[in-house]
Amino acid sequence: MTHDHDLVLRPTEAQTAAALNPPPGRNGGDLVVETLTGLGATTVFGLPGQHALGMFDALRRSSLSYVGLRVENNAGFAADAYGRITGEAAPLLLSTGPGALTSLAALQEAAAASAPVLAISSQVPSAGLGGGRHGYLHELRDQKASFRDIVKSVHTVRTASQIPSAIAEAWESALTAPHGPVWIEIPQDVLLAETTLPVVTAIDAAPHDLAPRPELTAVAAHLLSTAARPAIIAGGGVVRSDASGKLLALAERLDAPVVTTFGGKGAFPWTHPLSLQSWMEDRHTTDFLEDADVLLVVGSGLGELSSNYHTFQPRGRIVQIDADLGKLESNHPALGIHADARLALSALLETVEDREDDQARERVRTVLEKVRARIASQDLPLEQRLLASIREALPATSPSFWDMTILAYWAWSAFDPRHPNTMHSAQGAGGLGYGFPAALGAAAADRTRPVLAVSGDGGAMYSIAELATARQHDLPVTWLIVDDGGYGILREYMTGAFDEATGTELARPDFVALAESFGVPAHRTTPEALAEDLAKSFATPGPSVLVLPALLRMFAPTHL
Repeated sequence: MTHDHDLVLRPTEAQTAAALNPPPGRNGGDLVVETLTGLGATTVFGLPGQHALGMFDALRRSSLSYVGLRVENNAGFAADAYGRITGEAAPLLLSTGPGALTSLAALQEAAAASAPVLAISSQVPSAGLGGGRHGYLHELRDQKASFRDIVKSVHTVRTASQIPSAIAEAWESALTAPHGPVWIEIPQDVLLAETTLPVVTAIDAAPHDLAPRPELTAVAAHLLSTAARPAIIAGGGVVRSDASGKLLALAERLDAPVVTTFGGKGAFPWTHPLSLQSWMEDRHTTDFLEDADVLLVVGSGLGELSSNYHTFQPRGRIVQIDADLGKLESNHPALGIHADARLALSALLETVEDREDDQARERVRTVLEKVRARIASQDLPLEQRLLASIREALPATSPSFWDMTILAYWAWSAFDPRHPNTMHSAQGAGGLGYGFPAALGAAAADRTRPVLAVSGDGGAMYSIAELATARQHDLPVTWLIVDDGGYGILREYMTGAFDEATGTELARPDFVALAESFGVPAHRTTPEALAEDLAKSFATPGPSVLVLPALLRMFAPTHL
């Protein structure tokens, strides 16, 4: 009896001949790029180093597009954004020791945000492995130990024949829900050694489906169908799993109001009559969610920012769907459903009963009116005007990337992304320097639409070197730098806590002159001219910088 898979696996005569006669001059580095190509990768990010030269030389013989950044951490941020935008695993090529370790903060952000980054690092020669101190440059006693607590999985290669399988296994891990970064390391001598192994062709590394258990979705459907006041919190898992359409359909079927977390921006239409938007740091929103008799939480662990700094105390039943098993019931008791958000929402759509609630939309309007009144009472028109100007100028489908800066904190709550998967920030791990290099990664994924990066002057200094990357690769990124002379949000925190700030005031360069020295067009703008200046930048090919001198203030959140 012949099975289908027997036919698929049987090589043709041409394939057999090619396998028996591989081209000469190949090495372990070629096996890396051949495997990546066979898996469907088209773009890689990274930074070369002494032990990794075998991989980088092999790029020259491949069809892969290489985007080289100037700092490994920034290369990690770029790969993170590429993974978020495309939904594909983003290869990140790194060298040993200092080069590898410099990527740690970026990989922490990728892990917190479930971004599929495939980090491939070199290692010292095989003779130096095993925990000894052999004196090799860049040597660490146990390099992978530095990454094991951050990434989803660690994969170690010791021979050339292990390279394709290790990369395929890591690729599958990165793209299996929950998405996340993975780590592979390959010794220098393995990358450089010539190989007579066959050329790696198409390779299968399909991610596993994480389907919900049907008895759990049956209970969840019953709870939601019979609820008097259901509500939904949509987190980043909805965006990562491309489940926004399913969420919209379920919310409308249940007449259930929806609030999106900061990581879930864009998961639900901002102006929909059931949209509570993203005012998570507001007591009116918190009160509304606490009053729900059944609360569906999708793709969120209800962590610090999503629970109004752990002041959220729900009184009703919680149904929590998350692909990360460790997040289920980590903060609140719930009916925990371990599943990919898209598959779980699909299952609920098949089993929930329609319910009508004529008051749901009115209750949403009431909450938003209270929120708007509270913000209006704080007399912060400048910040709101800046967000409105950005929204006016930014094309509806263009992605934006926000660093940890006051304007970004406003945007988490107040900015309308217009579409799913178009607004991203570093709020997962909270590291500085994310916005600009991440925007470069998104632009490398799709050069047909302009990309916005927003930074403060403090965060911008983490990424200045990448102006060279933007220019070298002619990437369509507009970088808005809000210059307030220091770490603005920390200035506010410290002044509020201690009546004065320490370590927050910064000397900084002339950002316009500095950008121009890289060959990147730049000029200063004002709040009045921002929308027009942004529109001009978006309409002009290639990178540009706008510097906005402004002292912004954060709205006062309400926890109690």
